[in-house]
Parts: sequence; C-alpha cells; structure tokens
Amino acid sequence: MTRTAIIAGVGPGLGESIARRFIKEGCRVGLFARSEDYLAELSAELGENALPIPTDITDPDAVAAGFEAVREAFGPVDVLVNHASGGAWKGLREISPAAFEEAWRVSAYGGLLCSQAAVPDMPDGDGGTVIFTGATSAIRGRDGAVGFSAAKFAVRGLAESMARELGPEGIHVAHVVIDGGILPPGGATGTDRDTEEFLDPDAIADSYWHLVTQDRSAWTLELDLRPHVEEF
Repeated sequence: MTRTAIIAGVGPGLGESIARRFIKEGCRVGLFARSEDYLAELSAELGENALPIPTDITDPDAVAAGFEAVREAFGPVDVLVNHASGGAWKGLREISPAAFEEAWRVSAYGGLLCSQAAVPDMPDGDGGTVIFTGATSAIRGRDGAVGFSAAKFAVRGLAESMARELGPEGIHVAHVVIDGGILPPGGATGTDRDTEEFLDPDAIADSYWHLVTQDRSAWTLELDLRPHVEEF
C-alpha cells in the first residue's frame, strides 16, 4: 500500500530519519519546515517521493496551502507526524510571555492546525495515523523549562483527546515519549556522554513506522522510548 505522509517540523536528526524510513517503505512524503534551503537540500537527497514545502505551521493559511500542495502532488494524506517543538529553555522568573506563547504555538497550536488539515482525508480512505512527538517533559515538568514543559503537556492532552474522538473512525492517534537525548547528527563527539547514552534516531523512526502499520485490534496510544542505560 502506497501512503502519503506529512512530517510537520522536519529537521536534522529524528525528522530526517522518519522521512528516510517512510520513503524506504514506499511512502510519498511532504516535508514541512521553515527553512527553504534546508528542505531543498534534504528533498534532493531523498528523491522524487519527497516534496519540500517551506511552511510556518503556526500560520493557518500556510498550513492549508502546504496540505493542498501535498494532495496535488501525491493524493490524500494517510499519515501525519506532528514533530515540531518550540524550545523555551527558561524558568518562571526568566521567560517572557511571548516566548512562552511561542513554545505553545509551535508544539500544540501547530499540531492542532496540521491535524485539522489532515484528518478529513483519513475516514474516506482506509483510516489513517497521526503521531505526535513528545518528550520526558510531557510526563514531568523540566526544571528551568516552563515553556517547553507546558507545551509538551498540551501536546499530550491533544493527542489523548484526539485518540478517543477519532479511533472509532479508523484513525490511529499515538503520542511518543522520547525519554532521553537523541543522538546528534554528528554523533556524540563534542558531548561529555557516550553514544550508548543516546537514542538512535533511526531506531526511533523504526518505532514510528511500526505505529503506522499496527493492526487496529492492538493500537498503541502512548509509546515510551529510552536508551537502555537511562535510569527511570
């Protein structure tokens, strides 16, 4: 089965790994990110089944236009990965209201806009899949990151609510908790940690693909991924 997927918020590391895995499995993939140059370079590497669409996912008009471009090129959307995150690495005393709001807009509001654009395509086909990239901070707030933590809690709530609403229509919604650091594109060089302390982005992408192909009798709502050396 050929699927049409959109990765909203693709970037170096995990976003690229998801795109490569999905294309390997025969998907046609729309790539949303703000950087036009980055997307052009990535899509050239991935080939004709990758469509670069410079998109600000916090802009409703831009999201609508991006989805329409994917439909024109590849057909209705079967899979959406809400992967964008708004970083706001400050505590209560330091963070500005604008920075707090921006973190929420990128993670939660952007996820809402993309989901609203994707979901109408799914019941008319054989259902579909919406995956949200979460983090440890979606489960327990991170010290010194009130904006990021609040945004990730919002994403988790959005995913859980959507799963209960859309599951009966054949739409699988899953939230992935990335409970640990992801191996940077350049590897562990330049860090004070060993490679095995990181999650491998290609291995995470394997899990995302598994969510897409799960049987409806045994869907995952929340998936926790962590390196084996982490304590939890």
